[in-house]
Order: sequence, then structure tokens, then C-alpha cells
Amino acid sequence: MTRTFLAATLAAATIAFVAGCNRSNEAGPAAPSSSTAAPAAGTAAGAATTGGEQAAATKPNIDLDQLADRLVANAAVKEGETVLITGRNQDAAVMESIAVAVRKAGAFPMIEYSSDTLAKRLFFDVPAKYDTQRDAWGDRLSKVVNVVISLGNGTTENLFEGADPERMAARGKANAGIGAAMMKNGVRTLEIGNSLYPTKWRAERFGLSEADLSRMFWDGVNLDYADLQKRGGEVKAALSAGDEVHVTHPNGTDLTVKVKGRPVLVSDGIISPDDMKAGGANNAVYLPAGEVYTTPVAGTANGKLVNSKAFYRGKPIDNLTMEFKDGKMVSMTGTGAGFADMKAEYDAVGDARKDEFSFVDFGINPNIKLPANATIGTWVPAGTVTVGTGVNTWAGGNNDVPYGQVVSLPGATVTLDGKPIVEGGTLKL
Repeated sequence: MTRTFLAATLAAATIAFVAGCNRSNEAGPAAPSSSTAAPAAGTAAGAATTGGEQAAATKPNIDLDQLADRLVANAAVKEGETVLITGRNQDAAVMESIAVAVRKAGAFPMIEYSSDTLAKRLFFDVPAKYDTQRDAWGDRLSKVVNVVISLGNGTTENLFEGADPERMAARGKANAGIGAAMMKNGVRTLEIGNSLYPTKWRAERFGLSEADLSRMFWDGVNLDYADLQKRGGEVKAALSAGDEVHVTHPNGTDLTVKVKGRPVLVSDGIISPDDMKAGGANNAVYLPAGEVYTTPVAGTANGKLVNSKAFYRGKPIDNLTMEFKDGKMVSMTGTGAGFADMKAEYDAVGDARKDEFSFVDFGINPNIKLPANATIGTWVPAGTVTVGTGVNTWAGGNNDVPYGQVVSLPGATVTLDGKPIVEGGTLKL
């Protein structure tokens, strides 16, 4: 789910305008988008997958047409609407089935294929003098597209090794606000990936085989969402009635933040009529789904947040420790091969809003389970709490700085006004 972000600004084309809703909890910038100029509706464009790019994980035996029909229904696609479908070549069959389902609903699909190779070239092969150009396609599409269905399936985690952090920051700054425009214009987004897309390296970090991760991922996408809707509503009601959240973890995390009066949103896999009426960040869901999240009362976050193990472009960061005072991060320390590069990127983003504590997220999905030996966490397993800094427009906030830090804490204990709502990683609501 990247919710550490130089978001999709590393490529200079259509998908950049989705950046305001893209999230990830893998250390480093969001997996950058790799778009080309948009093709004509219903056609394919982009670079072919090269031999150096990993093949997609084997999918379980899924009826792609049934899956596509469900996704189109979840995105509330209506007759006459325009729908942008984006992803890498390895999921061409999924995207094509989605396009057919869109057309069966009387709407008009446009498929944009790309590749990790193209994403890399759009950064390294393009002169730095263009980094400050605002993405013209993003601005235009935010005005004409009704729905975006994206597969967040980048497969190469160190794709941008060696990228100049100043250039990355410049691209992020240039495209800031496109995601907000999309929200303002009522564009609905459905992201398939949520930092769980099956790859060999991600499976290793989760302590799973690639086949088991693939099975869990696709089963988590292709499910009946009615129960998840009900569960999300219950957790939302409890969080909406509370004031102070206190998060502790055996790794040394001890953090308090107030949430009273803040909007509470649910990613339950379905964009409902109520979601569309509310607008903004309510018009986005992330699959596999199962999260309830909110933003803090400004200036109320205090304490220490520890990320025991993270990775930046494949290099480990150990014991990333952030201290907060009155809502702002006042120090950040860590060790490991990836820390210096991550810190250089962080420092290159001059906007002070990157230091603001920005969200609290609760996983509620009982069917997405990580083994005890997982070295990283992720958003959706029931009982996981995820918190972070910087951009929070995806959670209903107003911080659109194109950067942030995200920390998932499986095994945490959380109290709401002194009452346990998560104990040792078990959701009590």
C-alpha cells in the first residue's frame, strides 16, 4: 500500500496524476509510474518487457472475466464514463479482461501498458532540464477521466539505484497537486497491488514462497466484499467516537496522537454511493482491501516511532527511529546500507511538511496473514497498525507534499482513550 513517496513523479506521463492516491509501505519512494503518452482508447502502447525484467508471478486458477466484472462493479463504472487502465505488460491479460468488462458496462476503456525498463529510461535518459515540467497529460486526464484502475505491479525494487535525489525531488514538486485535482474532480481510483503484488523479493521478506504470496494476493483481490464492508463500518464507528490513540510496540515505539473530530475513511474494496457523495479520498480503494484510516489533529503527535527493518531500493535499513514533538518529526536516525541513501533523498525534499505526522491506519482483513518470520509488515492484515509522515491526501488530509515515511507495526498494542483496540497484533474491535 507508495505511502513513502516521491510518488509517481519519476515518469513524465499519464499515470503521474494518480500520485495523490498512490501509497506504499516499503521504505523509499513510491514505485514510480512508467507511462508513455496515452494511446487511443482500447489500444496498447509502451515498451515491451525485456529479459532483465522479472516475469509475473504465476497466478492461481482465476476466472479473469469474473474478476474483471467484480472490479468494474467495485469501481462503480457507469455507462458513458471513461476508464483508464494502467499496468505493466506482465498483467496484460488481466487489463484486457478489465477493458472488456468496462465496455460491457457501456463505458470506454483506455489501456496503458508499460514496463520497468521504460520507467527507468524515462528518468535516466531524459535531460534534467525537464524535471521541473508539470505533467501535461496528468492535468488533462484529471479533467476527463472518470475512473482509474491501476495494477501496481512494478517488479524491480532497485530500479532507480543511483538516481539523483535532487532530480527526484524536483519531479515530485513539479507534479504536486495533480492528485488533489483528481480528487476534486471526483475521479474514482481502484489500485490493485497495495504493496502485496507477488514478486520473489517481496515473498522472501514476507517469509512466504512466491506461489503462496501469489495465491494469497489474488484470493485477497477476488473475494466477496460484503463482510469486509460490514467490518470496516464497525471499526470506523469505534475510531470516530475516540480521541487519543496510543501505539506501543516491543521494538521501542511509544507514540500518542489525537484523532477526535477527524474524518475516518475505509478501504473495503468497494466505492459505494455514499463514498461518491462524500468525494475526495473516499473515491479510492486499494486491493487487497481491508483498512480503516484517519489523519491526526494537527500538532498532537508525540513520542517515538521505530521501524525495526525496512528496505530502500533493496538495501536494508535497521532501527529507523523517528522522534515526534507536537506533531513534527524532530529527529531521524538509523543504520544499515540503505539509510544514507534514504536520508539523502529525504533531505532533498525541502518542504517542511514532510516532517508532519500524517496518518494512522488499521488493518482489518482476516484473510491476509503474514507468518511470524516476516521481516516487514503491510497494511491490511487484521491487527496491523501503520503510521507515517508526509503526504496524507489519500487518507483525507491536506498534506500533498510528494514524500513520506511509512511504518507498519505487526504485533503492536494500541489503546483508544485507554481502552485496548489492538493487543499484541490482535484486533479487538
